[in-house]
Amino acid sequence: MEPFIREARPEDKPFIEEIARLTWGGEDYLAKVFDDWVKDGNFYVLELDGRVIGTAKLTLLPNRVGWLEGLRVHPDYRGRGFGRLLHSFMLELGERLAEEGKIEALEFSTYFLNRESIAMAKKDGFSILAKFYVLGAKAEDFDQEEPTPSELTYEDLTLGIIPLGWKFLHRSEETLEWLRKRAEVYEIDGFKFIVPRGGTTFTPLSTGLACIRTMLPAMAYVAKERGEWFDIMLPGGMNPVLLGLMGLGLKLWDETEEPNVLVFRMPLTTLRG
Repeated sequence: MEPFIREARPEDKPFIEEIARLTWGGEDYLAKVFDDWVKDGNFYVLELDGRVIGTAKLTLLPNRVGWLEGLRVHPDYRGRGFGRLLHSFMLELGERLAEEGKIEALEFSTYFLNRESIAMAKKDGFSILAKFYVLGAKAEDFDQEEPTPSELTYEDLTLGIIPLGWKFLHRSEETLEWLRKRAEVYEIDGFKFIVPRGGTTFTPLSTGLACIRTMLPAMAYVAKERGEWFDIMLPGGMNPVLLGLMGLGLKLWDETEEPNVLVFRMPLTTLRG
């Protein structure tokens, strides 16, 4: 039987849970977001012989961006072209949405060691839009201090590209409203940081070394009830203070001095020639 791609359904969840267990050492978030993604739409699965063996999602973001995420293939079926099949399908979906006037570009983020996805993206016409560092820390390694819940203002969005978890948004009033609905905002000693609701990947809205030092106990406080580890997403321009950041107790996921998170973009006019 030939594989085919269809919209995800609630009854697909056991298959998605299995893929998540076998991805990133069982740390994959896919099972956690499954229900929300099914409701949101533009969530697809690849089915073969009655079994879901792959997934892909397109999320509509502010500034007419179609955000690609959740591209997965079950380990037993990798190396057989199924990832390319899903990727090509999502490009075609992006083109249709562009023709409907809903989006103007496709974007996605990936880890710098995900060489297969990076090569595939560059071949299809994606280029690097921005680079970030993701650094990890253990909540119990810090003295914890409770922050104050806060409100997000446009002046807080000091970066041109604002991370929320592993999504990256363009600075705009539309993005501000989007973040207000989906991010938790905290403040300590005048410094603010954001985190996805219920998440543990933090974005400091002030990125100086001293600012991050001040915020770390508050991030650890928020993270301690959500898991053992938490992450911080920082702009690639933080390279000069990388050693200082690690001196604060932050750890790079892999040994590298280069930014380890890449954000790609492709204007959809590229797809239409």
